[in-house]
Amino acid sequence: MYLEQIHEANDIKKLNEQELAGLAEEIRTFLVEKISKTGGHLASNLGVVELTMAMHLSFQLPEDKMIWDVGHQSYTHKILTGRKEGFDDLRKYGGMSGFPKRKESDCDAFDTGHSSTSISAGLGYARGRDILGQDYSVISVIGDGSLTGGMAYEALNNAAEMKTNFIIVLNDNHMSISKNVGGMSSYLGELRTARAYTDLKDTVENVLGSIPFGGEKMVRHIKRTKSSIKQLLVPGMFFEDMGIKYLGPVDGHDLKALCRAFTEAKRVKGPVLVHVLTKKGKGYLPAEENPSRFHGTGPFDIQTGEPIFKSGKDSCTDVFSKVMLDLAKKDDRLVAITAAMEDGTGLAAFHRYYPDRFFDVGIAEGHGVTFAAGLAAAGLHPVFAVYSSFLQRGFDQMIHDVCLQKLPVVFAVDRAGLVGSDGETHQGIFDLSYLSMIPNMTVLSPKNKWELADMVRFAVRLGAPAAVRYPRGSAFDGFREYRAPIEYGKSEPVYEEEDIAIISVGHMFEQAVQVRKRLKEIGYNCTLINARFVKPVDEEMLRKLTVEHRLIVTLEENIRRGGFGEFVIAYLAGLETDAEVLNLALPDDYIEHGSVDLLRSEVMLDIESCVARIITAYIAEESRRD
Repeated sequence: MYLEQIHEANDIKKLNEQELAGLAEEIRTFLVEKISKTGGHLASNLGVVELTMAMHLSFQLPEDKMIWDVGHQSYTHKILTGRKEGFDDLRKYGGMSGFPKRKESDCDAFDTGHSSTSISAGLGYARGRDILGQDYSVISVIGDGSLTGGMAYEALNNAAEMKTNFIIVLNDNHMSISKNVGGMSSYLGELRTARAYTDLKDTVENVLGSIPFGGEKMVRHIKRTKSSIKQLLVPGMFFEDMGIKYLGPVDGHDLKALCRAFTEAKRVKGPVLVHVLTKKGKGYLPAEENPSRFHGTGPFDIQTGEPIFKSGKDSCTDVFSKVMLDLAKKDDRLVAITAAMEDGTGLAAFHRYYPDRFFDVGIAEGHGVTFAAGLAAAGLHPVFAVYSSFLQRGFDQMIHDVCLQKLPVVFAVDRAGLVGSDGETHQGIFDLSYLSMIPNMTVLSPKNKWELADMVRFAVRLGAPAAVRYPRGSAFDGFREYRAPIEYGKSEPVYEEEDIAIISVGHMFEQAVQVRKRLKEIGYNCTLINARFVKPVDEEMLRKLTVEHRLIVTLEENIRRGGFGEFVIAYLAGLETDAEVLNLALPDDYIEHGSVDLLRSEVMLDIESCVARIITAYIAEESRRD
């Protein structure tokens, strides 16, 4: 009823107090119904309904700029800016993104997808506004989990120094994806209990302000000395000590209180932080009770909260989890590290059984890499489990702190390749390129669940930097009989024929088998090689293939530039061979959201496209030789 009155930005301002309460309830019902069908980020969005409404009531869009850290909690923002109809195709190919997108709406001020970036982007906006002589508000929303990232502190420090008008909203829901850890989490916990200060301040100001003669003067005097009172009643006052005005804590589900806080924040000269307390999953009991489960969810049954689709197969993450437990029993020096992704990376069981050897560094991948390097230098065997797209944030540390010193850190690179619905910021399509370029790094990629287990064990024993790359979702369980021991730098021949040779990288093996089957049905001879190692590449195997094959095909789910196929092309260019190379890889581009199968089809990396491209290349090579 109230949602029907929201067609574009600022329509919310037409509703009265009673109608706003009804709107909040309708938004929560709408989100649960839609996300139960499409999947998406539910718990975080249910937690910021009133916060988002208050921001839209207090500011003017698109003139004022709202920047959402990570951005997965922007669903209510999208509803209030006229995109309600887009939720039917949320995160589907060609449909609405689950994250803010500037190309999608003028009300999305900045594209986000990874954490701890909103304060930096907002500060840039604020200084740009000042230089251009413009007048608008900049509001950066950041979660308490994202505040564990070092980039956030770099931006806070810079904001305090610049002293420009800038509003930071700290959305404190006690969680990131897994439970928050570290000193900042403890500090915010203390602030949450510091209501005594807020209540005392309000009571004293109200009582003194009501005195007819001299009351207001006394209030002004107290305000001049209130910093010393804060130091007594609020532990640390970290933000104010930095030079950033602190307001709060504010009940993140009290619309009136939130609007009052934003009104006060707009009056502050310089940077101000509004500390808002929210409940992740609010309004939907299964999400309130298990916010981690509903952080990013597939379709689910609304009544029970249970997933609708269950594969019944082990995922690659499950396989990794089981191998880590097995290794930990035999190796008391094995330690595991995660960056706020204990559940997502499969380390929850390791934490449960080996709490003294488990480390959650928070949303701080760069720190996590160097921390792992320190553990390795001390004589331990660290395994850092991290999503491919998040490991990008530790690239410098991998170069200088791990590989330069040849320290035996193992990177378990989860969610590699296309991951689907989360889109450009989450696709793990760059790791083969950025990992392979680092000296002293070994890069492995398994063809199935059995090889994944063997590769993790091999990497831990290697005694040198190593990355094991594997995809999201169910692990391929075929070809178990092809399980020769892992030999450093050596590939695995699966079928040996002539004419065409396909070299498959990692989880593309299942598809490579189907491609070869189609080629055989048409009448082509086809060798199939499981690369195993992306670095070092098996050069002996490549030289051998050039003898009896006219066309060598590389197949990988990584961008073409800097990937496995480019190395093969470069290596064979230095040999005296007539064999042609066809590199089947992802384009040098960002891949938007959508199902993996559909995305492969769009970039011509599905089975049919691969077969057609191979036949075309082979015919062209035959013509050239004739």
